[in-house]
Formats: sequence, structure tokens, C-alpha cells
Amino acid sequence: MTQLWQPGMERRDDWLAQVSEDIVDPEREIVDPHHHLWQRGGPGYMLEDLWADTDTGHNVVQTIYIECRSFYDEDAAPELQSVAETRTVAGICRASEEAPDKAHIAGIVAHADLSREDLPALLDAHLEAAGDYLVGFRHSGARDAEPENLYIPGRGYEGQYTDPAFQRGVQLLGERGLTYDTWHYHHQADDYLALARSAPETVMVLDHFSTPLGGGRFAGQRDAIFATWQKDMETLAKCPNVRAKLGGLAMPDNGWGWLEREVPVTSDEFVEAQGKWYTHMIDLFGPERCMFESNFPVDRTAISYPVLWNAFKKIAAAYPEEAQAQMCAGTARSVYGLPQPAG
Repeated sequence: MTQLWQPGMERRDDWLAQVSEDIVDPEREIVDPHHHLWQRGGPGYMLEDLWADTDTGHNVVQTIYIECRSFYDEDAAPELQSVAETRTVAGICRASEEAPDKAHIAGIVAHADLSREDLPALLDAHLEAAGDYLVGFRHSGARDAEPENLYIPGRGYEGQYTDPAFQRGVQLLGERGLTYDTWHYHHQADDYLALARSAPETVMVLDHFSTPLGGGRFAGQRDAIFATWQKDMETLAKCPNVRAKLGGLAMPDNGWGWLEREVPVTSDEFVEAQGKWYTHMIDLFGPERCMFESNFPVDRTAISYPVLWNAFKKIAAAYPEEAQAQMCAGTARSVYGLPQPAG
């Protein structure tokens, strides 16, 4: 059985510090559209910790907070507990803007149960809590038959993406001008395709490459999974409402084994191992529909922030300047409607 996620697993600063690299293209503007914050046992990962990573040499100007079941109000009704996460993070967003030379958390992707009949009222509650910081919602569909073999088991329910009530909820997000983020596993591609087709007016953001699994019953099957995944992404890319986040492929459940290495991977090793997954998505979706994401601190179990963004920039370097700017900042800013930073 795989060891499940433990608090502090991502906070091995001395281990990560073994790999130090010169920053690639240090002036390039970055909008990091996917990170979390939390306080769960262990040392946690809060604003100062995020800044400790974003201040390591890359020009990170804005970020997007993605819901992760943090800061819930356990005394509230179950459907309203996540509003406290949104409210707490909105306060952190405001605090981040008080530091002009730091990365600003410019948007929040919140959580609500999108299948509920009272969803309009829930969306209103989050909007009241977040104000202009609210840019979208994530109600992830990740579900696997063997959750005991996963570090971070998904919480999706059976038939979620094809549930008419859930599909209506995703459609409502589009009507409200809000995005829909999700993550799931590679074997759920057909259901996600059905969801994307059911809500053509909603901008849908696919997180983490559809999370190709590499452990448990999927161990040793990476080449076969890649071949199937390629075809699944070719079909999905034909849905014009879908955008792709490029990152989150270094999570423990992807099966690369980087968590157990004596020395973390370098950016060159990262590109050698995973580059073909990135270029396949970029070539299918186009840079205007792709954005690099850190997925920190989860991917911090494998690679440091400066090394990760060095790898992204090395992958992007094969494309024209305009494409590089899109994938590092422009696409994220467009998808989530972020303002240009002051100055």
C-alpha cells in the first residue's frame, strides 16, 4: 500500500536546496495560475511560504489560488463550509497586494457542490465573500477504484461528469462568467469529454494533464498510457471551450518516483522525462489555450520552484516569443480575467 500524503511532505527545504540553477530568462513575466495554501498539521504553506518560492529569481507577478479544502468553517452547514475558505483567501489576496514587489494573489478558484439545486445561492455567497477576486470554481471529478493506492485520493462521485445536475451546474458557471477547473485521472477522459461538450459556453480548465497515474495497478504502464492519453487529448482539443494547465505532472501519484530520490531532479532531467507530454498539449491546444502551472506546494515534493520554472521556460523556448509570453502569463490572465499589474 502506498503511503498517503503526510503533512509537511512538501517542506524539505534542505533536500530541494541540493539543486541550484541559474534562472532562465529571468525578466519574463509569469502568472502562476495554480497554487494552494494550507495549515494542516505540519508546518503548513501560507503567503510567506509562497513568497519564499516566488521570490527565488523568476519574475512572478500574479498568481491564482485554487481551492484545496483549506480554512473550512466546520460549524457551518456542509454546503457553506467552503465559503470560509473563499473569505479567508480573499483576505490573503488583499494582504498580498500590500507588498508591491511581491507576487499578488489576483484570483480565487473556489469550491462549491455544482450538483446542488441551490447552487445560485451558493455562488452568490462565494461572490459576497470574495468580491472581484472570485474567478471560477473547482468541483473536481477525480475518482479511482483503488484510492488506497493513491497519495492524494480524489473525492469525485460515481458518474459525476455525466450527472445532468452536475452538468447544469457547470453550465451555470458559464452563464455567470465564471470558469470551471477540475482534475481527474487519465482513465476518466471519456466522461470529461462528455462534460465539456455539455457546457460549450463555459470555459473549462483541465488541470494536471488529466493526471496520468503511475502507481498501483498502473505501475509500469507509462508508454501504453501515454499512447492512449495522446488520442484522448486530440479529441478533447477539438472542444474550443477547454483550456489546458501544463503542470502538476510531478505529483507522487504520477509515479515518477522523484519523491524518493536522494537528490531532486534538475530542469534538464525534468524536460527529458516529461517534455513530450508538454509539447503534445501545446501543439494540440495552441499556446493561446495553454498555461504553465506550478501546482505548489504539491509538486514541491519533487522539484523546487526555480528549477520547475526553468524547465517550463526550456520547453517554451522551442516556440516563438509570443507563444512563450502566452504560456507564461497571457493565457492565464485572459482565461481568468486578471487585470494587468500596476506599473
